[in-house]
Amino acid sequence: MLTGMINYSLFFVGLVLVILVLPFHILSIKHKYLEETFSREKGRKIGEILGYVSGWGFFIGWALVWLSPQPRFLLSPFRIIFKLPILNIATSLLHLVIFAIFFPAGFYFGVAGVKELSLRVSETHRPEKIVTTGVYSIVRHPQYLGGLLAHIGLTFLLSAWYSLLSTPIIIVIIYVMCWAEEKELLREFGKEYEEYRTNVPMFIPRMFRNKKEG
Repeated sequence: MLTGMINYSLFFVGLVLVILVLPFHILSIKHKYLEETFSREKGRKIGEILGYVSGWGFFIGWALVWLSPQPRFLLSPFRIIFKLPILNIATSLLHLVIFAIFFPAGFYFGVAGVKELSLRVSETHRPEKIVTTGVYSIVRHPQYLGGLLAHIGLTFLLSAWYSLLSTPIIIVIIYVMCWAEEKELLREFGKEYEEYRTNVPMFIPRMFRNKKEG
Protein backbone atom coordinates (compact mmCIF):
# COMPACT_ATOMS: atom_id res chain seq x y z
CA MET A 1 0.00 0.00 0.00
CA LEU A 2 2.82 2.39 0.91
CA THR A 3 4.57 1.63 -2.39
CA GLY A 4 1.37 2.39 -4.28
CA MET A 5 0.96 5.70 -2.48
CA ILE A 6 4.56 6.64 -3.28
CA ASN A 7 4.08 5.71 -6.94
CA TYR A 8 0.86 7.71 -7.23
CA SER A 9 2.52 10.68 -5.53
CA LEU A 10 4.77 11.06 -8.59
CA PHE A 11 1.71 12.18 -10.53
CA PHE A 12 0.90 14.86 -7.96
CA VAL A 13 4.53 16.01 -7.94
CA GLY A 14 4.29 16.44 -11.71
CA LEU A 15 0.98 18.32 -11.53
CA VAL A 16 2.24 20.60 -8.76
CA LEU A 17 5.37 21.30 -10.80
CA VAL A 18 3.24 22.25 -13.82
CA ILE A 19 1.29 24.67 -11.62
CA LEU A 20 4.33 26.12 -9.85
CA VAL A 21 6.14 27.06 -13.05
CA LEU A 22 3.25 29.33 -14.07
CA PRO A 23 4.46 32.44 -12.16
CA PHE A 24 8.02 31.86 -13.46
CA HIS A 25 6.66 31.74 -17.00
CA ILE A 26 4.61 34.90 -16.54
CA LEU A 27 7.60 36.74 -15.09
CA SER A 28 9.89 35.52 -17.89
CA ILE A 29 7.76 37.25 -20.54
CA LYS A 30 7.64 40.62 -18.74
CA HIS A 31 10.62 41.84 -20.73
CA LYS A 32 10.21 45.57 -20.19
CA TYR A 33 9.55 45.16 -16.47
CA LEU A 34 12.69 43.06 -16.00
CA GLU A 35 14.83 45.49 -18.00
CA GLU A 36 13.49 48.51 -16.12
CA THR A 37 14.04 46.77 -12.79
CA PHE A 38 17.49 45.25 -13.35
CA SER A 39 18.94 47.07 -16.41
CA ARG A 40 18.59 46.04 -20.03
CA GLU A 41 21.34 43.42 -20.15
CA LYS A 42 20.68 41.89 -16.73
CA GLY A 43 16.92 41.93 -17.30
CA ARG A 44 17.31 40.04 -20.57
CA LYS A 45 19.51 37.45 -18.88
CA ILE A 46 17.11 36.96 -15.97
CA GLY A 47 14.19 36.63 -18.39
CA GLU A 48 16.02 34.00 -20.42
CA ILE A 49 16.89 31.99 -17.30
CA LEU A 50 13.29 32.16 -16.10
CA GLY A 51 12.18 31.06 -19.57
CA TYR A 52 14.44 28.01 -19.50
CA VAL A 53 13.37 27.11 -15.95
CA SER A 54 9.65 27.46 -16.64
CA GLY A 55 9.82 25.71 -20.02
CA TRP A 56 11.78 22.68 -18.87
CA GLY A 57 9.95 22.57 -15.55
CA PHE A 58 6.63 22.49 -17.37
CA PHE A 59 7.82 19.74 -19.70
CA ILE A 60 9.20 17.57 -16.87
CA GLY A 61 6.05 18.04 -14.81
CA TRP A 62 3.86 17.19 -17.79
CA ALA A 63 5.91 14.05 -18.48
CA LEU A 64 5.34 12.92 -14.87
CA VAL A 65 1.61 13.51 -15.30
CA TRP A 66 1.62 11.13 -18.28
CA LEU A 67 4.12 8.49 -17.22
CA SER A 68 3.76 8.18 -13.45
CA PRO A 69 2.05 5.03 -12.08
CA GLN A 70 -1.68 5.72 -11.73
CA PRO A 71 -5.07 4.01 -12.12
CA ARG A 72 -5.93 3.01 -15.67
CA PHE A 73 -9.18 3.41 -17.58
CA LEU A 74 -10.32 1.53 -20.66
CA LEU A 75 -12.89 2.54 -23.25
CA SER A 76 -13.33 -0.54 -25.36
CA PRO A 77 -16.68 -0.90 -27.15
CA PHE A 78 -15.14 -3.57 -29.36
CA ARG A 79 -13.50 -5.42 -26.43
CA ILE A 80 -10.15 -5.46 -28.19
CA ILE A 81 -7.43 -4.99 -25.57
CA PHE A 82 -3.69 -4.68 -26.15
CA LYS A 83 -0.67 -4.60 -23.87
CA LEU A 84 1.83 -1.87 -24.61
CA PRO A 85 5.32 -3.37 -24.90
CA ILE A 86 7.89 -2.50 -22.22
CA LEU A 87 5.37 -0.45 -20.19
CA ASN A 88 3.02 -3.44 -19.78
CA ILE A 89 -0.01 -1.13 -19.75
CA ALA A 90 -3.37 -2.25 -21.11
CA THR A 91 -4.89 -0.15 -23.87
CA SER A 92 -7.68 -0.68 -26.36
CA LEU A 93 -8.29 -0.29 -30.06
CA LEU A 94 -10.34 2.85 -29.40
CA HIS A 95 -7.50 4.33 -27.36
CA LEU A 96 -5.05 3.58 -30.16
CA VAL A 97 -7.32 5.28 -32.68
CA ILE A 98 -7.59 8.39 -30.48
CA PHE A 99 -3.81 8.41 -30.05
CA ALA A 100 -3.30 8.05 -33.81
CA ILE A 101 -5.54 11.07 -34.44
CA PHE A 102 -4.38 13.45 -31.73
CA PHE A 103 -0.67 12.73 -31.22
CA PRO A 104 0.55 13.18 -34.84
CA ALA A 105 -1.46 16.41 -35.09
CA GLY A 106 0.04 17.60 -31.81
CA PHE A 107 3.53 16.65 -32.95
CA TYR A 108 3.05 18.57 -36.19
CA PHE A 109 1.85 21.77 -34.53
CA GLY A 110 4.58 21.58 -31.88
CA VAL A 111 7.49 20.94 -34.24
CA ALA A 112 6.23 23.33 -36.92
CA GLY A 113 5.79 26.05 -34.28
CA VAL A 114 9.35 25.65 -33.01
CA LYS A 115 10.71 25.58 -36.55
CA GLU A 116 8.87 28.75 -37.52
CA LEU A 117 9.69 30.63 -34.32
CA SER A 118 13.19 29.12 -33.65
CA LEU A 119 14.22 26.94 -30.71
CA ARG A 120 15.87 29.81 -28.84
CA VAL A 121 12.78 32.02 -28.92
CA SER A 122 10.62 29.05 -27.94
CA GLU A 123 12.81 28.39 -24.89
CA THR A 124 13.43 31.98 -23.79
CA HIS A 125 9.95 33.37 -24.68
CA ARG A 126 11.54 36.46 -26.20
CA PRO A 127 10.41 37.06 -29.80
CA GLU A 128 12.14 39.75 -31.83
CA LYS A 129 9.25 40.03 -34.29
CA ILE A 130 5.70 38.84 -34.88
CA VAL A 131 5.76 35.60 -36.84
CA THR A 132 2.70 35.23 -39.07
CA THR A 133 3.87 32.61 -41.56
CA GLY A 134 3.48 28.85 -41.71
CA VAL A 135 1.60 27.31 -38.82
CA TYR A 136 1.38 30.74 -37.15
CA SER A 137 -0.97 31.78 -39.93
CA ILE A 138 -3.36 29.06 -38.73
CA VAL A 139 -3.31 29.56 -34.94
CA ARG A 140 -1.56 32.04 -32.65
CA HIS A 141 -0.19 29.41 -30.26
CA PRO A 142 0.63 26.28 -32.27
CA GLN A 143 3.11 24.90 -29.73
CA TYR A 144 0.59 25.02 -26.90
CA LEU A 145 -2.09 23.57 -29.16
CA GLY A 146 0.34 20.81 -30.11
CA GLY A 147 1.04 20.12 -26.45
CA LEU A 148 -2.67 19.79 -25.66
CA LEU A 149 -3.31 17.47 -28.59
CA ALA A 150 -0.30 15.34 -27.64
CA HIS A 151 -1.53 15.28 -24.03
CA ILE A 152 -4.88 13.86 -25.11
CA GLY A 153 -3.24 11.31 -27.39
CA LEU A 154 -0.74 10.10 -24.78
CA THR A 155 -3.37 10.04 -22.04
CA PHE A 156 -5.47 7.61 -24.06
CA LEU A 157 -2.52 5.57 -25.27
CA LEU A 158 -1.39 5.06 -21.66
CA SER A 159 -4.97 4.79 -20.35
CA ALA A 160 -3.84 7.23 -17.64
CA TRP A 161 -6.82 8.06 -15.43
CA TYR A 162 -5.19 10.85 -13.38
CA SER A 163 -3.79 12.40 -16.53
CA LEU A 164 -7.28 12.43 -18.01
CA LEU A 165 -8.71 14.07 -14.88
CA SER A 166 -5.97 16.71 -14.92
CA THR A 167 -6.81 17.82 -18.46
CA PRO A 168 -9.08 20.75 -17.43
CA ILE A 169 -6.32 22.03 -15.13
CA ILE A 170 -3.77 21.75 -17.93
CA ILE A 171 -6.08 23.64 -20.29
CA VAL A 172 -6.56 26.46 -17.76
CA ILE A 173 -2.81 26.75 -17.14
CA ILE A 174 -2.02 26.89 -20.85
CA TYR A 175 -4.77 29.46 -21.42
CA VAL A 176 -3.37 31.67 -18.65
CA MET A 177 0.11 31.36 -20.18
CA CYS A 178 -1.20 32.39 -23.60
CA TRP A 179 -3.25 35.25 -22.14
CA ALA A 180 -0.19 36.59 -20.28
CA GLU A 181 1.99 36.25 -23.38
CA GLU A 182 -0.49 38.13 -25.52
CA LYS A 183 -0.71 41.00 -23.03
CA GLU A 184 3.06 41.40 -23.25
CA LEU A 185 3.07 41.05 -27.05
CA LEU A 186 0.46 43.80 -27.31
CA ARG A 187 2.61 45.97 -25.06
CA GLU A 188 5.72 45.35 -27.17
CA PHE A 189 4.35 45.25 -30.72
CA GLY A 190 1.12 47.22 -30.39
CA LYS A 191 -1.07 47.51 -33.48
CA GLU A 192 0.93 44.92 -35.43
CA TYR A 193 0.07 42.20 -32.94
CA GLU A 194 -3.49 43.47 -32.51
CA GLU A 195 -4.10 43.01 -36.24
CA TYR A 196 -2.54 39.56 -36.14
CA ARG A 197 -4.70 38.60 -33.17
CA THR A 198 -7.80 39.83 -34.98
CA ASN A 199 -7.10 37.72 -38.07
CA VAL A 200 -5.76 34.50 -36.53
CA PRO A 201 -7.56 32.41 -33.87
CA MET A 202 -5.87 31.49 -30.61
CA PHE A 203 -6.23 27.69 -30.71
CA ILE A 204 -8.98 26.45 -33.01
CA PRO A 205 -8.07 26.81 -36.72
CA ARG A 206 -10.60 28.35 -39.03
CA MET A 207 -11.43 25.47 -41.31
CA PHE A 208 -13.31 27.55 -43.81
CA ARG A 209 -12.46 31.05 -45.05
CA ASN A 210 -14.65 33.20 -47.23
CA LYS A 211 -13.28 35.07 -50.24
CA LYS A 212 -12.73 38.30 -48.31
CA GLU A 213 -10.49 36.44 -45.84
CA GLY A 214 -8.46 35.04 -48.74
